Amino acid sequence: MCACATQSWGVLDVFLMIRRQKTTIFTDAKESTTVYELKRIVEGILKRAPEEQRLYKSLSNFALQDDQLLEDNKTLGDCGFTNQTARPQAPATVGLAFRINDEMFEQLQIEAFSSPPELPDVMKPQDSGSTANEQAVQ
Repeated sequence: MCACATQSWGVLDVFLMIRRQKTTIFTDAKESTTVYELKRIVEGILKRAPEEQRLYKSLSNFALQDDQLLEDNKTLGDCGFTNQTARPQAPATVGLAFRINDEMFEQLQIEAFSSPPELPDVMKPQDSGSTANEQAVQ
């Protein structure tokens, strides 16, 4: 039995969704990756230095004040991100805030995902077993 897809030499992958305002980054990392190394991944994408970033573990989807600031020297596993809590089909959410000036960081703000538009009538499932064309032919 091979667990090769998510396991390499005993270190398991975690799947993360890093969110700031309307921006979402999907990435994966090892449980042994430090928070600072995760900030380096974000730097490669958003071009903001790790010192200008704060990452938060989302403790609740709605109460941003409950989010926990992640320390640079901790590993993702130390922060509670495991292959059980951060899976490919259900990635863990990490909040991202940027430095505003020398003394302050912006408040953590994550916009809700937009809702898809309603399906057009032609794409909605039919209630009866026959279509309108079949009814017209009869």
